Amino acid sequence: MYKDKTERALAPSVRQSAACFCVVAEAEPGVMPRVLELFAKRGLVPSVWHSRIAPTGELTIDIQMVGLDGAATRYIAECLRGIWGVETVLTADKG
Repeated sequence: MYKDKTERALAPSVRQSAACFCVVAEAEPGVMPRVLELFAKRGLVPSVWHSRIAPTGELTIDIQMVGLDGAATRYIAECLRGIWGVETVLTADKG
């Protein structure tokens, strides 16, 4: 079907479910690379990544990852909670 992960990621998708992560953290320069590293070291590229500094001064990162099962979603969420500067991690399943 697909030769590699990049080809699969670029292919038009038929309504796949996505794991959604909402990360609230201190607005420090090292937080975003640490968050992204959890996906990268598993060979994953988030389908959606949106970050901003909230009016309260906190960094908010919204991530969607197509194709993660429930166990992987829970494991990554627990790892995210262990990152220095991360205050809250919420998860949801979209789809």
